[in-house]
Amino acid sequence: MEVINQVRPNAVQMAGFTQGATEGPIYMLNLLKYRDAAEYADGRETSLTGREAYAVYTEGVAELLKEFGGSLSFKAPIERLTIGEVEELWDDVAIAMYPSRAAMLQMMQSEKMQEIGQHRTAGLAGQLNIECVDAAGSFL
Repeated sequence: MEVINQVRPNAVQMAGFTQGATEGPIYMLNLLKYRDAAEYADGRETSLTGREAYAVYTEGVAELLKEFGGSLSFKAPIERLTIGEVEELWDDVAIAMYPSRAAMLQMMQSEKMQEIGQHRTAGLAGQLNIECVDAAGSFL
């Protein structure tokens, strides 16, 4: 299995997201890999690490999630791999809940997300973003 971290979805992934039929909450499992040093697209000088730049994004996105009816459910450093093999571990895992795909899409297109998104891009070397749904209603 080949694993490729990305910062943005490709066209096929985006089309699948917007055309999916899922109603109700979705949970995004994020496996995050940070840059050693933050790299802003506008070329600004910064002493922030990738983790620190992403923390600025996390603070803003946690508030934004609330505005759209979602929440940051969990975030923690990855300690070790207990089953399986990958060439390199991610740095953190985070789970965000959105009340619907439509709410997530609205949030992603919001003006505030455009403002704080620069810190996400500056901080991340890449990530896996895995959509999960509770089809059986088995969540807590």
